[in-house]
Amino acid sequence: MSEQKKRTYTPEFKEDAVRLVTEQRYKVTEAARNLGIHPSLLQRWKTELASAGPNAFPGKGRLSPEQEELQRLRKENQRLKMERDILKKAAAFFAKESM
Repeated sequence: MSEQKKRTYTPEFKEDAVRLVTEQRYKVTEAARNLGIHPSLLQRWKTELASAGPNAFPGKGRLSPEQEELQRLRKENQRLKMERDILKKAAAFFAKESM
């Protein structure tokens, strides 16, 4: 049994493929066949580009603005929890010493 490597496509390739359908008026099946991809993949790209616009196809390492904000908030939340825990321990320590 041969292992197939997952092919990756650049955002530019995806946008160009979608443009064949939207601007050049190719049928999805025809454009997909010419590009050597499955029609459902091209249809998914078309839908994603229509819904996300310029933020479509973020790729590896590039996050959408919402994902960047979520990541930033999670880091901040983790930092604040650590600070709270340190303050709790310090308060308990000083309360014990004052007795």
